[in-house]
Formats: sequence, structure tokens, C-alpha cells
Amino acid sequence: MPRWAQGPAAKGGKKWLQILVNERPDLINALLATELQCVAESIRWRSPLRDDDYAEYSDQEFVDRLGVSLKQVPLKAFWPRNGPHWDALANTRRGGVILVEAKAHIPELVSDPTQASGGSRAKIRRALGKTKAFVGSHAQADWATCFYQYTNRLAHLYLLRKLNKLPAYLLFVYFLNDKEMGGPTTKLEWEAAIALLEEFLGIRERHSLSAYVVRAFVDVERLK
Repeated sequence: MPRWAQGPAAKGGKKWLQILVNERPDLINALLATELQCVAESIRWRSPLRDDDYAEYSDQEFVDRLGVSLKQVPLKAFWPRNGPHWDALANTRRGGVILVEAKAHIPELVSDPTQASGGSRAKIRRALGKTKAFVGSHAQADWATCFYQYTNRLAHLYLLRKLNKLPAYLLFVYFLNDKEMGGPTTKLEWEAAIALLEEFLGIRERHSLSAYVVRAFVDVERLK
């Protein structure tokens, strides 16, 4: 099922992201406008939208939702079915593409390894291997096992930005002060955890995709 209807989330990153996109897009758009060098009003959110049952999208449907075409390397040639479910998607009027992953507490950075098998697993390993080589990582870490959610998101940025020449960005939204989830209260706490993740994956230093990876730290107190 490539369209995942969510309904209103009760807690955590999904809840705050739904509020951010639907009720306070000005907060995130202002940051993105600076990072992407565009006008905040030019950003159009495609998911998760209230009038679309807060649906998340994956596989070819996320590409279609963004209204783009992967002419050089189609998604199905790069990644098997049951790929990432994007927490949010957005476009800019100039054709920019924004893929979003949101987190409310640090343990969410740790994800399970890929559960794919057979040909699908082999395709994922090829895609991750190409991405790892492109960013110049020499870490011993297995990108299909360690911090797999982060690495597969980065691989999709590689697909859109490098292989298909689209002006794509990967946005990580890190929420602060989610007391119910025991989340960080400061930006420094998030940055320390992210630094460990990047060091382990061999991408701590600036790399060929880092200019297109954007971080946003949003205090949930501003969304209440």
C-alpha cells in the first residue's frame, strides 16, 4: 500500500509534524527559504495534509505526489517496492523537491536493518553501496544494517539529486521539548546524537550530498 492514511496522530513526531505542516507552515517555510534560497511562499506541502487524511507516501506514489519524473534512473531500477514512507513531502515553484523525516526523541535515530530478502535485498545493497561511495564514506559500517533508516533516506536523495539531476533536498526535522516522548530539550543534545550517527556511517565530514541535507530544530512549545 503506497499511500498510508494516518489520521490525526496522538503523540510524537507524527503529531507535531502534522501540526507544523497544516497549522504552522510559516515556521518551517522560513527556515527552508533560507536554506534553499527561495521565497517562503513558494513552498507547497504535499503531505501529510489534513484533507488527505494525513497520508504518507512511498514507492512510485511519492514520486507522483511530488509531480516529478525520474527520467534518467527510474525508482524501480534503483530501489525495490516497500521503500521509505516519507513523513512529509513538499515542492517549490521552481521545481524543488523536499523529502522529510521527523524525529521527536533520540532513540528514533536507531532503526532496524532492512528486512528485504533475495533480489530486493541485493538491489538495496547496490543502491546503498553506490550512495556510500558517492559521499566518500570509508566506514566499515554496513549501511543496510546500521542506522538503515538514515542511509536509505540518503540513498533516495542520491537518486533524485545525482542520478536524475533534480533540485532535491532531504530535510530532517528534530523536535525539542516533547516531554511525553522524553525528547531532547536543546539543539545541542540532538547535534551530539547526530554527530555519533554520522561518525559511525563515515559521513561526519562535509561530503558531496551534505549541502542538500537540511536540519530543522523545532520547539513543540511553539506548536501548542
